[in-house]
Amino acid sequence: MQPYQAPPGNAPAVVSLVRETPTPVVITLEASPFPIAIDLTRSALVIVDMQNDFCHPDGWFATSGTDIAYARELIPNVAELTASARQRGVPVIHLHWGVRADTLELSSSQRLFGTKFGERAGYGERTQTGHSVLVRGGWGADAIEELAPISDDIVVHKSRFSGFWHTELDAILRRLDVTTLLFAGINTERCVMATLQDASFLGYNVVLMEEAVATPSPEESKQAALTLIRQLYGFTAMGCALVA
Repeated sequence: MQPYQAPPGNAPAVVSLVRETPTPVVITLEASPFPIAIDLTRSALVIVDMQNDFCHPDGWFATSGTDIAYARELIPNVAELTASARQRGVPVIHLHWGVRADTLELSSSQRLFGTKFGERAGYGERTQTGHSVLVRGGWGADAIEELAPISDDIVVHKSRFSGFWHTELDAILRRLDVTTLLFAGINTERCVMATLQDASFLGYNVVLMEEAVATPSPEESKQAALTLIRQLYGFTAMGCALVA
């Protein structure tokens, strides 16, 4: 075997694979079942489905009969939490539905449930206002104006209730060396819960920010989700500011 020879020119003699470790920035959150301390340098905020088709008066939900007052009322809390995360240097990830225009990635069952079995337009179909439902790159799949991503934010598109299926989310989080995920958005017991569960299964610490999530479902559904999270997966925390 020939001895190693450094390459000519400006190539490095040694390639460093060492990742710099930032000094921990620890804050305490009032949470259930117990208060928790988290390191902001290894945390990320995941904002789920705060999109036009779910939250705008001209979007899919509103024009097909869903009262979106719950989503509109949530916007200020999510905005406050987002601003706090950005201020503290915590990555902000916008996790959005964004399907193909031909919806080939969706199963027949998904498409049927999306239409409520024929009661409304479904994924990829035209709404009463003329746009295609949750098609990636279209108006319906965009973030609502009040929570529009800024240049340093990260947008990940999904086609399942969980944001970890067929997406780059896990790879991005591991590249950022994130170990704790803070969840906000809609709907509590649907896409938020599904993504939180999968995050727990993948080894992340998970925290649901109670004042920054909402659902149109009955209160019993919300309480069941909170109970399951506290018993099995992680923590539910109060407040919309990441302060020491």
